[in-house]
Amino acid sequence: MEIGTLRGLGTILVFVAFIGVVLWAYSSKRKKSFDEAANLPFADEPEAKKRDEEASRSKK
Repeated sequence: MEIGTLRGLGTILVFVAFIGVVLWAYSSKRKKSFDEAANLPFADEPEAKKRDEEASRSKK
């Protein structure tokens, strides 16, 4: 097998993997879990705000 053939097969393999990842990422089954993951940084805000308020009350 020549090096060009191996490179071509490698390119096809990577392309198929890329298409698989794109289909997985944009599938409607994953939308809910991706939306939840996107909102994780904001999940702690009420607790942090509550701690800040308690800290400011205790300083008075």
